[in-house]
Amino acid sequence: MAHANKEITLPEEPEQWDLVIRGRTSLFDIRFADIWHYRDLLVLFVRRDFVSFYKQTVLGPLWFFIQPVFTMIVFTFVFGNLAGISTDGLPKPLFYLAGITAWNYFSECLVKTSTVFKDNANIFGKVYFPRLIMPLSIVVSNLVRFGVQLLLLLAMMAYYAAVDADFSITWAIALFPVLVALMALLGLGMGLIITAVTTKYKDLTFLVTFGVQLLMYATTVIYPLSEARAKFAEYAWIIELNPMTGIIEAFRYAFLGRGILTWWSLGYPAIVTSLLLLLGVVIFNKTEKNFVDTI
Repeated sequence: MAHANKEITLPEEPEQWDLVIRGRTSLFDIRFADIWHYRDLLVLFVRRDFVSFYKQTVLGPLWFFIQPVFTMIVFTFVFGNLAGISTDGLPKPLFYLAGITAWNYFSECLVKTSTVFKDNANIFGKVYFPRLIMPLSIVVSNLVRFGVQLLLLLAMMAYYAAVDADFSITWAIALFPVLVALMALLGLGMGLIITAVTTKYKDLTFLVTFGVQLLMYATTVIYPLSEARAKFAEYAWIIELNPMTGIIEAFRYAFLGRGILTWWSLGYPAIVTSLLLLLGVVIFNKTEKNFVDTI
């Protein structure tokens, strides 16, 4: 009895891919899932930023301490002693160090994010990864520096507490994560806008560092808001329009018990930060499509 040979055809299974790269369908398409998928790359970029910056320095991470300490000494001598600017009854070094700590984190996020396209053009042009990984790595890596300087502030607070200086930690310390997030996202949003613009107008790069230094004098790093309102009432509104003013005042109030903290003084920076971050992401997403051709 003969049996006919029959071919058995199995149904084709759909191809499974680990990663599918598609073009953006919207300027608001951030794709958080892709960013999470590349979280290991984020860690590598954070490590690279830390190692590459201090690898060729003699003192290495000690610069985390040296820079704020010398700045504090200069501010204490010039603004506290020579100019006699009020520090709201706080010890002058403690007052200035609190402002410097908060300002440094914001300014570092802003300055380094503002050149992310120019500094990483070679990487962006050769391999795919979510481009927001790069500016996010800058924000995260600067947290290390901020953490070290915060320890310096806490050590200074412990010293002045031992000599019975007049300051106190308040309930607002619970807002500390919110303040850090506002500083980081404000610097990120402004940096994303600037880095997108500098792909066409490279002269702007030279103005960023200088502009950030000038912007510091329009915040309450070297004087309290109460002093600005008392002596420069007609110009105080300009200082209050700076979103970092409310953040620094809240930071001082939380750690030292001096400063102006209201719902509006913290709500206004939150609104400005949200708008700038949204605008920055939109402009960044639009620019990343063709920046390699213009940079």
